Amino acid sequence: MKNRLRVLRAELDWSQADLAEHLGVSRQTVNAIETGKYDPSLPLAFSIARTFNRHIEEIFESEGKAAAGGLAASGAGL
Repeated sequence: MKNRLRVLRAELDWSQADLAEHLGVSRQTVNAIETGKYDPSLPLAFSIARTFNRHIEEIFESEGKAAAGGLAASGAGL
């Protein structure tokens, strides 16, 4: 899953450890989410969204979204 976590964190000048502390998770968890090695649970995704005052969709994007969007736009699969 692609995400904008690193960019949003940088805008606040927060380290991974700073964000981890706000979220109540380890720095390693933040790193794994940022690098796409780990997809956050839904409660954690909501917590991240609240931390940055954003909608989940503004932070996280499914990697298959572009392909799925193309199918929906063409009417395929409907």
